[in-house]
Amino acid sequence: MTILLLGSGGREHALAWKMLQSPKCSSLFVAPGNAGTATIAKNIALNPNDFAAVKAFVLQEKVEMVVVGPEDPLVLGVYDFFKNDAEIRHIPVIGPSKKGAQLEGSKEFAKEFLVKHNIPTAQYESFTKETVEEGCLFLETLTAPFVLKANGLAAGKGVLILNDLEEAKTELRSMLVDAKFGLASSKVVIEEFLDGIELSCFVLTDGKSYKVLPTAKDYKRIGEGDTGLNTGGMGAISPVPFANAVLLEKIETRIIKPTIVGLQKDGIEYKGFVFIGLINVKGEPMVIEYNVRMGDPETEVVLPRLKSDLVEIFEAIANQELEKITLDIDERAATTIVVVSGGYPEEYEKGKEIFGLENITDSIPFHAGTKIDNGKVVSNGGRVIAVTSFGADFQEAIKKSYQSIEKLQFDKMYFRKDIGKDL
Repeated sequence: MTILLLGSGGREHALAWKMLQSPKCSSLFVAPGNAGTATIAKNIALNPNDFAAVKAFVLQEKVEMVVVGPEDPLVLGVYDFFKNDAEIRHIPVIGPSKKGAQLEGSKEFAKEFLVKHNIPTAQYESFTKETVEEGCLFLETLTAPFVLKANGLAAGKGVLILNDLEEAKTELRSMLVDAKFGLASSKVVIEEFLDGIELSCFVLTDGKSYKVLPTAKDYKRIGEGDTGLNTGGMGAISPVPFANAVLLEKIETRIIKPTIVGLQKDGIEYKGFVFIGLINVKGEPMVIEYNVRMGDPETEVVLPRLKSDLVEIFEAIANQELEKITLDIDERAATTIVVVSGGYPEEYEKGKEIFGLENITDSIPFHAGTKIDNGKVVSNGGRVIAVTSFGADFQEAIKKSYQSIEKLQFDKMYFRKDIGKDL
């Protein structure tokens, strides 16, 4: 089978790596891909959001399945584009419909969905430029810290958690009036702060049934001790050590099942991943957010633990036969540490040559922001490499990842040295 994978990050390198283990995958294209995907698949200079170009390529190369890595094409409606076009309607797209993708594309839509289907989440209100002063008054009714979320997509950076009321009001005005996050913050959701420890849960669904993938925990902030600015993710661990059988059962009955049933009740087509960002508040799981694709860097620890054939799973999703699949999961722990460009998540330089990748033997270096320039692998983004390792427990796996990172080098490279220390 010829498959096209859309995207260019660490998540896509991990998806490509996993799909190529399947005997069913005869040819894999990645658009646009990175230096890591270039070594195992064929990179194509295509913008994943340019659906006309994607269609032309799919027809030209007789692509038989499209797998969507990032959120943007999903929110823009790539699934519907294929479904509504007679020439490509027969090609399955792994990802939700445009309406389903609103679970990530609009924080307000997600909140309304959660409340409607009685899924536990924080109390909230949403505000626009016109109602900014009402938003400031609403903040006064809450106790610190204050949580402000840009309604639309802001590349994982549209959430602010502030301790000072006046600062929260200033930031609310900056988001709504000054368009701090562009169109993404034309509407802002303010919600009560939930105090607990976060984890991520990944679900595969074909719209009828579902399968639960291993749990993971990622580390969002740039600085050690979970300080500093939010990033796309600095490291991840799977499974989550504190996610015991009792908690997992609560997650499944109170959150996963009502989510999948809710999608059906609302007539929302959904064939793909549901990423549920959770917080464990004194043993009670609550939903922080939905994403409609795999998380990054969580993909880099979840997929390596999946022993089952991923292409076979995707086929079952496309044919709505997921209930026939049994997931085989590696019992070992997996961890990943993300190596980033100096200055990230603010200004950083690209084009730094990366040395030592060939010396990493005990871990899997998944490429994120990299490209090949004149035969050299160079940095091409904020998050550059995710170094994934296995171990009997997460401590052993973490140790291996750090040992492998010692073999890597590029100018101004940075990584957190405390991943997993809080567990």
